[in-house]
Amino acid sequence: MRAHILQHVSFEGAGSAAEWLHARQAVVSVTRFHEPAPSLPRVDELDLVIALGGPMSVNDERVHPWLRAEKRFIREAMLRGTPVLGICLGAQLMASSLGSAVYANREKEIGWFPIRAEPAEATAFVFPPELTAFHWHGETFDLPPGAVRLATSAACRNQAFQLGARAIGLQFHLETTPESMALLLENCRHELTAGKYIQSERDMRAQDEQAHHEINRLMGNILNYLTRP
Repeated sequence: MRAHILQHVSFEGAGSAAEWLHARQAVVSVTRFHEPAPSLPRVDELDLVIALGGPMSVNDERVHPWLRAEKRFIREAMLRGTPVLGICLGAQLMASSLGSAVYANREKEIGWFPIRAEPAEATAFVFPPELTAFHWHGETFDLPPGAVRLATSAACRNQAFQLGARAIGLQFHLETTPESMALLLENCRHELTAGKYIQSERDMRAQDEQAHHEINRLMGNILNYLTRP
């Protein structure tokens, strides 16, 4: 398996998805947009694309001109039928690359909050009826044309979507491990202002290991689904 990761900041890595790739002896390449002169591979050489999160907006093309090339890359991968997984910013990039609007959500959602599965087609990926997932986002998106909503929450209607058989976008972070959460807190704790759906750092760190195991297991299931024969 040849997998390519789109990374936007040094402190948001692939988390448990990296462990899944390692277990399958995948050949993994990375475009680090936070480093000088980032380059992208040929889409037709890849078996999987994972677009990670980041604090920037997909609308910040003037500040981050590489966003244009990244959107074209993601769009090409989806149109070719290459398996694509977008996480938080990555899901917003998927939506934006297909012409959908990305904008501020009515509430920021930071911390551990439940998502609920939405009824979907029989061939779509099936989420658990309810799951407590880790969130860190202030923006949301309109569903791309032809996409199916897979999950929702009280704070954000479009939490997960599927487009075709091989593309899934997640607004939340199933890849989160205690280590990756600690990096987010270290670099972004200034965002922990008062809000209905913003937990304290103490509450986030108090979540038990089982919660991490559950979301990491679901991340593995999604990757298994996207890369199925």
